[in-house]
Amino acid sequence: MDVCLVIKKRLEELGLEQRDLAGAAEVTESYISQLLTGKKLPPEPNRSDIYDKIAKFLKLPSSRLSKLADHQRKEVLKRNLEDPPQPLLKEVRQLILSKCAPEKEKQIRVIFEKQPFGELERLVTQKLLDVAKKIAKNELQSKKWLHSVARLSGKSYKTMRVRILEFLDTDVFSISAENCASFLDPLIDSWDIDLATFGMEIVLNRRLIPGYARKFEFVEKEVVHHQQEPGLREFLRDLPVNGGATQEEIEFLKRLTFEGKHPTPLYYYRELQNLRDPLHFQDGSVPAMHKRRNPDEANKKAQIASRKKAIRRWARNSSVLQMNSKS
Repeated sequence: MDVCLVIKKRLEELGLEQRDLAGAAEVTESYISQLLTGKKLPPEPNRSDIYDKIAKFLKLPSSRLSKLADHQRKEVLKRNLEDPPQPLLKEVRQLILSKCAPEKEKQIRVIFEKQPFGELERLVTQKLLDVAKKIAKNELQSKKWLHSVARLSGKSYKTMRVRILEFLDTDVFSISAENCASFLDPLIDSWDIDLATFGMEIVLNRRLIPGYARKFEFVEKEVVHHQQEPGLREFLRDLPVNGGATQEEIEFLKRLTFEGKHPTPLYYYRELQNLRDPLHFQDGSVPAMHKRRNPDEANKKAQIASRKKAIRRWARNSSVLQMNSKS
């Protein structure tokens, strides 16, 4: 069943108007009207909060609306796949190029014009879209942020919510000049790309986004797998010696690498104690994996003495184990 028909039928049952639904969903009446008449495709459930708001207002299961919307979208998009993709609008391309680093803009423009909607243009546009859409989705619930973007764009709060919902559904094949004016322009400050590695750096508007820089790398790198040292395996098997090492501490020890050398279990014991000792850190703290209060002078001496005893005990235990194995 069509999700729009379900919503309209429920409105009739409850004696409610479309403007009531628009107010509950925090969108414009025009948006609800176009949605219910089929002029707009129902938004992607995973990218929108509108179904939760509508379901709560109409006292319907939100999962039901989401499933119906998802099915309807798939049917429409399946039909649309038969049509060849259209190149970017001139306004969209011009805005994207205007955000490019000045020293690269001329070179990138030549590539875009020689290969309209080619691999590079699609890559850059898609990555800018991904970043802007992620920000928009994260901030959709923040009225303060929405009001800030609305002021920059000269729009009302509800109109901006509608624009975000529509923007979250767009892709590189359907991006419009309106999307650019409302989101890419205010959110993206600049971008740069290394044409050798296709690594991109995107700088965001500092007034709207606290962490204003994003980097994306496309270079293939070899994954290095480190084989666990025999000394570490022996250290971890000896419970009295490893002192109940936590999983984070064990991961730290596993990441230690050595060229042509093989540390003994005693080395890992000492490394673990160094990691836990607040005296070895400038601010007197220890890593988050093993925090504790700074001891006073007497406690420090006691700790040192305790370590020495533990080392001697470990050495004796190791000697006994070796003798037993030989016998």
